[in-house]
Amino acid sequence: MADSETKPAVVCVFCGSVPGSNPVHMEAARTLAAEFHKHNVKLVYGGGTTGLMGELARTLVSLAGPKAVHGIIPRALVKVATVGGMREHQEGQASTQKPGKAAERVIDATDADGIPESEYGVTTIVVDMHTRKRMMAEKVLEGGPGSGFVSLAGGFGTIEEVMEMTTWNQLGIHKVGVVLLNINGYWDGLLAWVRNAVNEGYISVSNGVILAEAKEVSEVWPKLLAYQVSNGRMQLNWGEE
Repeated sequence: MADSETKPAVVCVFCGSVPGSNPVHMEAARTLAAEFHKHNVKLVYGGGTTGLMGELARTLVSLAGPKAVHGIIPRALVKVATVGGMREHQEGQASTQKPGKAAERVIDATDADGIPESEYGVTTIVVDMHTRKRMMAEKVLEGGPGSGFVSLAGGFGTIEEVMEMTTWNQLGIHKVGVVLLNINGYWDGLLAWVRNAVNEGYISVSNGVILAEAKEVSEVWPKLLAYQVSNGRMQLNWGEE
C-alpha cells in the first residue's frame, strides 16, 4: 500500500493531432501540461508531434524532462523520417483532406521497442491501434493515486478512445477516472447524449457519471483524485494474462 501511495500518477490524455481553429484548445494543452508538472503526473499519449498532442507533450517535457512523457504509436503511423518528409506526404493527399491521425509522429525509428528520448519524451512503437490502447491503459493502471484518462478536444479518434475507456470502466476492466476537459463547451453535445441515454434507460443513473466533466483545466486533477467507482459498474472477472 505504501508503494502505491508513493508512485506518481500516470494520466493518459486523448486529443487531436491538429491544433484546430480555436487557439483556446492549444492553450488548454499547455496549461494541462503545467498542471501535470505541478502535481508530478506522468503523461501517456498517442505519440504525436503535431497539434494538441505535440503541444501537450513538448510543454511537459520542457518542464519535467523526457521521462515525464511516454508516447505510444502504431508502426503503421511511423511513415516518414523528417518534417520535410511529412510535408511531402501531406501534400500528396487531396487538397481538401486535412492531416489527422495519419500525421501523428515524425520520427526515424528502426528499434522495435522505441526511439531515443526527445523533446516529445520517450516513444514506444507497437503493432496496431488495439495494442496501443491496451498499453496506454496498462501504464495508467501502474500509476499511483490520481491516475486516469483525460480528453482534450479532438475528432473521431479522440472520441472513440475516450468512450472505449469509459466502457472499460463500466465493464470492470479498470476503475480509474475518465475526465472530459470541456473547454468552451466543446464536449457539450457528447454530455447531452449521455444525459439523454440515462433518461431513455440505456445508461443507468449511476453509470451516467463515469464520464466526468471538467470545465477548467484546474478541475482536472481534483476530479481524478476524488474519483469514486460507480455502483452500477459491472463486477466482471477478466482474468490475468
